[in-house]
Order: sequence, then structure tokens, then C-alpha cells
Amino acid sequence: MSLDALFDPRSVAVVGASADPAKWGYWLASGALAGRSRRTVHLVNQRGGNLDGVPFLPDLGSLATVPEQVVVAVPPPQVRPVVVQGLAAGARCFTVITSGGSGPQEERELAALVTSHGGRLLGPNCMGVVDTTTELRLSWGDFPAGGVGLVSQSGNLALEIGRLLARAGQGFSRFVSLGNQRDIDAADALDALIAHEATRVVAAYVEDFRDGRRLARTLAAAHAAGKPVLLLTLGRSEASGRAAASHTGALVSARAVVDAVCRDTGAILLESAGELVDTAVLLAARHGLGQRRTRGRGQGQGQGQEQGQEQEQEQEQGQGQEQGQGRASRLGPGRAVPAGAAGGAPAAPEAARVAVVGDSGGQGALAADALVARGLDVPVLDGATRAAVAAHLPGRGGCGNPVDLAGAGEADLRNYARITRALLDGGDTDATVLTGYFGDYATANPAQTREECEVAEELAEAAGRTGRLLVVHTMARDTPALAVLREHGVPVYERIEQAATALAHAARFERATPYAPPERVPSPSPSPSPPPSSSRPVADGGYESVRTLLRSHGLDFPTAEFVGTADEAADAARRTGYPLVLKAMGLAHKTEAGGVALGIADETALRAAFARMRDATGATRYAVEEMAVHPHSVELIAGVRYDPAFGPVAVVGLGGVTAELLADTALALAPLTPGRARELLLSLRHAPLLTGWRGAPAVDLDAAADALCALARAASEHPELTELEVNPLLVHPGGAVALDAHGVMT
Repeated sequence: MSLDALFDPRSVAVVGASADPAKWGYWLASGALAGRSRRTVHLVNQRGGNLDGVPFLPDLGSLATVPEQVVVAVPPPQVRPVVVQGLAAGARCFTVITSGGSGPQEERELAALVTSHGGRLLGPNCMGVVDTTTELRLSWGDFPAGGVGLVSQSGNLALEIGRLLARAGQGFSRFVSLGNQRDIDAADALDALIAHEATRVVAAYVEDFRDGRRLARTLAAAHAAGKPVLLLTLGRSEASGRAAASHTGALVSARAVVDAVCRDTGAILLESAGELVDTAVLLAARHGLGQRRTRGRGQGQGQGQEQGQEQEQEQEQGQGQEQGQGRASRLGPGRAVPAGAAGGAPAAPEAARVAVVGDSGGQGALAADALVARGLDVPVLDGATRAAVAAHLPGRGGCGNPVDLAGAGEADLRNYARITRALLDGGDTDATVLTGYFGDYATANPAQTREECEVAEELAEAAGRTGRLLVVHTMARDTPALAVLREHGVPVYERIEQAATALAHAARFERATPYAPPERVPSPSPSPSPPPSSSRPVADGGYESVRTLLRSHGLDFPTAEFVGTADEAADAARRTGYPLVLKAMGLAHKTEAGGVALGIADETALRAAFARMRDATGATRYAVEEMAVHPHSVELIAGVRYDPAFGPVAVVGLGGVTAELLADTALALAPLTPGRARELLLSLRHAPLLTGWRGAPAVDLDAAADALCALARAASEHPELTELEVNPLLVHPGGAVALDAHGVMT
């Protein structure tokens, strides 16, 4: 259902309006009145009164017209009666500021009441909604206008982000405070921001992901539409993994799942409000470059000469690019990006290329280090670009990359614009960072204010004309020249690491290849026949039961028999053959508990191992298993953990007893395709061990991928298992074999 009534209602009623600035009702009412040139505004308070000459009516039934949106700011016991009254009056959109009752159940019932009438409810317990493009301000606090849309479960965090955006010359297009998400949730709000033309960048702070798969689809859709999504969430601490019942539980934290979802959908997971604002400012500028270039090309015939000159400049720029590296910009204007293919690993993306120019050799060098440390490339400039730059440098100036102005800026401030323009026009880099003193000349010499501002205008014009990012790092703060840069959408940063981090995030967005999130569970078979044994609920999470389940899905295990006594073990060994493995059942971490004996060569050794193991573990059941010996093998851990929001999540990594120590893992939502599983394997830091390290033959990656897919599908089909793990999964040039497995029941 459309959220037009939330963001641009034809009429609004604020119930609980107040003339007292100390109360929420005042700010909601005054904010609503600020938009009365666009919509009808009703103020309701049963005690009477007025605000700015607008009288307070006693109730919603007293309104002359139907309010399209009702804002509820009354004590919790009065919320439901107000909503009932609003529904009776014909309202279908409610923003509930206060809590919706005595607890979650009452809030759910309130939301059900609204939706049963075809309406929508924001909150309860939210801070309201703002749309600066429609003059809608139904919240408390300052919300500067700009191109960033924010969805947040924290009101104070939204205010902090707003203040940081304002200092950076940016602001909000829309703000949605989710509150308790009893109806309108993060995915609903994000969908609305993605479709909103004035929103250049989408930001979100989410604590409760609710239907994580749906949210993941929304994030992927945002990337496909060219809308960056910047996400903040909780869970960076290790506390959530302390009570994990398995290796998989320890490796798959809530934060790790969100990180994997963001990676696979093209969203950018960040760590602080400051980092979010730094990145949003740069991405909004990137979007604005495309708009300015489009407007420049689309002028009418009356500006033909000017347009022709611009086209000539763009043709020269294109020729320069062909003469240079010959690659399209990877940090240019926003564009739609197709979803990634399911099969095959993508080619490794080239790093985004950045030119650095500074009036200090030290600052330029440190800037280059900061950029390279974050995965960006500071390449050698081609001959044509170097020549264009050198034409404006003193004889001792360096025209490498970084470019050292060596006093050229002090000699003539306009050299900043000339040299930066040469770098932007060169076409062999995707962005240019200007680092150092620019922006601060007028502080020491006010007579230079006008000229420095004019140079700032030229810098912004060059970036807009070429469609390449210009980022400024300066030691100045809030000077007239910096104001000019910000007014024209040029990102300005006080610290070089801010600029480098924001550029790196923008590059990640550009090169991301999102995947359509899989359904939680495959569609059931339409066959009326009884379900196969693989679909029946698992009785327990022990090795014997889980082994049976996974074998039915195609995983290979060594030959084994399950026994209870030493005599039974000796009898089984005659059929299994030596050497063999003895395992105690019922233990999650068998090795640490003394529940595994390897390479048992004969019956005497078997009986001795059995006695030791029984004394050490107290186990009553054991596996007598063929010893799997495969040259050039690698031990992996493979598992699936059920996440409350995102459902089954698959993990693969270097395994065995060192799984947690190595912490080399890759995650993805389950189930998996073979191509996706193969990509996860190749994304591991130790992937060279799988592809042939130091002359060793490569393992069978297809067999390893098939094993991961089988494990993920088994877990997806069995929700009674909250965790399912194979550790180790032995992969070798001839295939893959599971050496141990267990599950954790719901």
C-alpha cells in the first residue's frame, strides 16, 4: 500500500496539540502549521486553546473535513480511543508518537485494527515523520533540507545525524522514525525512499530487522535503482556469541549476518553516525554530478553556443580518457546496476583510481597512504595528464601522483583550479582529492576572500562538467570558500581519513554485484505422496541422526557403524576395516573432550581407545568409522545457523579444531546455488590452499560447493534445527567427505 498519505497528506490532524513549547504537542502542531500552504491542518485538544491563531478543536468528530493523516500525541490509555475515532471519521494513516498501550500485545492489536480498515500505522513510540520536499514536519527538532533520506529506530541519533549533515552542507529529504514497527517497518520505509526522486542517498539505523529476507530484497532493489543504502545497527560486541552451542554458533554472530547481507545486496554497513554522514555527503555529491551534467546537456537552442562549447569540452575529455587508461569512471554518477548472476565467480574488480594534489608534500603523501590503505589506487598519471599539470607548476614541482603544488598555489590561487581541472579532465582517474591549505587563505588575508571563493567556484564547475568526483580535505573550517564548495555539492572534510573512508565506501557501492536473496525454504513438492525420509523432522542433533539426514541430501561420509560396547566395536571394525576412527557420541566438541581417536590400527588398539574414551567422556554410544585419508586435502567447517530475522544463514571457512582461531569464514543466506557456494569458497583469505598452494593440486571445488549446497538445503528444510554443522568437511582433489556433523535442536 502506498505511503503517500504519510509523506504528503492532503490534510493533517494533530491530536494532543499544545501551545506550550515544553510539550511534544507544541512541536508537532507548529511543524504541521509550517506546511499549511500545501495542506489543511487541524489541531485537536479537548481542553481547547490555540496556536498561531489556529483554534484547538475538542475531538476528531468536530473536524469539517476528513484528515488524511492523524498524529497521535496523547497519553497511552487514550491512544486507542483516538485511533477508533479517527477511523470512524475516515482517516487511514496514523502516526502514533506515544506508546500504543500497556504492552506489545495491545500495540499489535492497535495495528491490526488500523490495517483491517485499509490503513497504515507508523509507530507506536516513534518520533514522527518529516518530508522536506512536501513541507511536512511532524516531529521534534531541526531537520535541514537536503538529499539524504533517513529511516531510524533512534530519535536522538536522527538529530545527531541531522546536525552533522547541516555542518557538511547537506540535510534530509525524508525522515521516518520507525518506533516499535507494529505496521510500517524498515522495509516499507526504505521502499518509499528508494522510489522518492529527491532522495539521493538512503540511510538507516535498524535494531529489529523483523523479516530480514524482505529487507534484504529491498536493499538489493535499492542498489539496482542506483540508490546507495547506508546502514547502522547494533551487535559489534562478541557477547552474542559467548553462549554458542557449536563452532558455527560462535562464528555466525548477529553482526556477521548483517555484514554478509549488506555485502550481498550492495548496502554499506557502517560503524558510526559520523562515518554515515561522511559517506552520505560524498555519495550525494556523486549523484549530483550526474544531474548537473544532464542539465548541462539538455539546455535549449537559445544557449546553443554555450552548449556547443560544453560538448567540445566533453569530447576533448573523452578523447583524453581514451588516450589515458581507457576505463570508465567507477565513482561517477549513480546508475542502475543489474543483479549478479547466480553462477560463476565474478572477475576481481579493479580499484577505483584517485589523483591527489596538495600544497604540501607531506600531506599529499599521507593522503595517498590513507587511500591505498582503504583499497583505492593512486596510479601513475599518463603522459598527457602529467604534461597538462606540469604546465602550471614551478620547475621543482612534482607532477607525479600525488602532485605537489610546491608553492604554485601561493604564487597564484587560480593554479589550484588549473591543476585540479587538468587532473579531472585527464580521464585516467575516477576522483581527485585536493588536500592541504585551500579554503584558509582568506583567514590570514581577508583581501583574498573574493578570489578564493572564485577559485572554489571554478573547482566545483570542473567537477560538475567532467562528472568526476572532487573531494577537498582542508585544515580550514567554515570559511567562505568552503561554503561555496559545499553549496555546489563538493564534499569537504577536516581529516584525510574521513575523505579516504568515504571514497572507499563509494567505490564498494559501485563495484558491488547484488544477489537476489533466496527464499527461506524451497517450495514444497506438489506430490500427494508421503514426504521422503529427508523431509521428516530430525529426532535429535546427534551425529547418527544428522549423518543420516545429510547423506539423504547427497553428502559423502566414510563407512561407519554405531555401537555401544567394546565387543560391538571390534565386530564392526572387522567389517569397516583398519585403520579406523572411534568417536564418542553426544559431544559437540569431541576433540577437546577426548572423544576422538584417529588411526586405530588393530583390535588391541581399538579396545584400549574404547576404554580410555568411555572413562573420559562417559558416552554410551560410539561410531566406528573408516579412516578417511586423502593427500592434499584441506579441512573446512561448513554450517548453517537459524537467524531470527534472516532465517538460515550458511557459513564456510577453514575448519577443524582451529576454526575459531583462524576466523576465516564467509556467510550467505541459505539455501545456496552451486555458483554462489563456489564464490564463498573463493572469497576466503586462505582460498589459495584450495586452488593449489605451492605446487599442490587444487581441491575439487565443485564437490565442495555441492556439499555446501546440500548442507544449506537440509538446514532450510528442517526448521527444527537451529544449527547444523559439518566439521571437518575434508575437501581434496578427488571430492569432498564429511568427517563429523551435528545439529542443535530448537
